[in-house]
Amino acid sequence: GFPEVEVWENKYQDREYIVKIDTSEFTCICPKTGLPDFAHILIEYKPNEDCIELKSFKEYIVFYRTLGVFHEHVVNRILDDLVKACTPRWMKVSGEFNVRGGIVTRVEAEYGE
Repeated sequence: GFPEVEVWENKYQDREYIVKIDTSEFTCICPKTGLPDFAHILIEYKPNEDCIELKSFKEYIVFYRTLGVFHEHVVNRILDDLVKACTPRWMKVSGEFNVRGGIVTRVEAEYGE
């Protein structure tokens, strides 16, 4: 299964602030063609009690490299897994997938507020 995304305690729980995690190295497999899909994934969130630990997040993202999954499912699965891991005040996951057949796909999913 998926590697667990670890967290660490937010020392500024009394303050609302936004954390942005940005990766242009995301890869998964197209479930229709079996070819690799490349994407830019941006996670934006307002931490509550916990923040996402980046090394475990990187291991989580790398897991997708061998997974056949649709773009829309990728973004929603990442949102679900990260919300479960850190229970943020608010979170948004955006994915911009590289051009395939002249079409760019952008998917956004949001939690909270």
